[in-house]
Amino acid sequence: QVQLVESGGGLVQAGGSLKLSCAASARTFIFSVTGWFRQAPGKEREFVAGISRSDGSTAYSASVQGRFTISEDGAKNTVYLQMNSLKPEDTAVYYCAVDWGRIIRAGVSEYDVWGQGTQVTVSS
Repeated sequence: QVQLVESGGGLVQAGGSLKLSCAASARTFIFSVTGWFRQAPGKEREFVAGISRSDGSTAYSASVQGRFTISEDGAKNTVYLQMNSLKPEDTAVYYCAVDWGRIIRAGVSEYDVWGQGTQVTVSS
């Protein structure tokens, strides 16, 4: 049904910023959540941030709270992840995903549709 494409990744020095985009091929249902996840080499995929379409509420992992901001442009069917004060430990492939639910959940297994990912590399 819906397809997701991430973009905006790249190489940045520690302390820098990047803005990731997640474009959907079709409008998502009102009761849905879009989440950002990341996976570093040899590590498990982990939740970064999420936004609920039903009420606009957001949630963040403690490791990115205060540094990352998730937002949505409904007219463009796009969700963004603004990443500031980047650290080397933020280096990973970043994925967006859609959960056909109402509340924001952090579990990878809860999400139904995934993009292909975009690489973010933060140098020391």
